[in-house]
Amino acid sequence: MEIRKIVVPVDFSEHSEVALQTAIGLAKQSKATLHLLHSYPIYVGDLSPYAFSLPPNMDRDVRDAAATQLGQWAEKAKAQGVGVETTLTPTPACQATVELADEIHADLIVIGTRGLSGLKHVMLGSIAERTVRTAHCPVLTVKAKH
Repeated sequence: MEIRKIVVPVDFSEHSEVALQTAIGLAKQSKATLHLLHSYPIYVGDLSPYAFSLPPNMDRDVRDAAATQLGQWAEKAKAQGVGVETTLTPTPACQATVELADEIHADLIVIGTRGLSGLKHVMLGSIAERTVRTAHCPVLTVKAKH
């Protein structure tokens, strides 16, 4: 299988760092381009009965902070000689990852996983697991060593 496009969803965690380093290694071997993706959904819900409102610029501020970090992560990869494109979206992570992979005809998704188990897994779910189940291309999951 020829690998030319690799999607790497990142949440700026240690697990995402391991996924990025893994993807950089694969990209260097195959001369692939990395497509770094960060999802920043802000779930507000209906807060009106509680007389609570979010600051008017919160969405913009979150997006700007995320864009800065995503740019720094892209620079890490570029410094190692890898081509990088970035995508920032408010779409939930799993959906955004699968949609981007489909849109660019990705050959691989490399995603970090926390490896939660038991009740935490049931309650929180796993973006990596949902991505494996719904993606139309191969998905490589990686976990940080502790």
